[in-house]
Amino acid sequence: MEADVQEIQLRDAKATLSAVVDQARAGQPSVITRHGRPEAVVVSFEEWQRLSQVPSFGRLLMAAPLEDDDFSPRQGGLRDAGL
Repeated sequence: MEADVQEIQLRDAKATLSAVVDQARAGQPSVITRHGRPEAVVVSFEEWQRLSQVPSFGRLLMAAPLEDDDFSPRQGGLRDAGL
């Protein structure tokens, strides 16, 4: 876990939810645990928006302006998979 992320038990998060939200807005996310296991993370809305808009590697690759000759031809052809 990162050093600037606090871990807090669910019952404590319930009791101090306003403070947990204020900390998230200030850039300090909190990991909410239940029975010692991480269950959720509280981050600011802005951080959630930023993270939720990160494109997948596949989408980045599909959007790349590549041409057929951008890649060198495969050397030696295909390998035998041995199936």
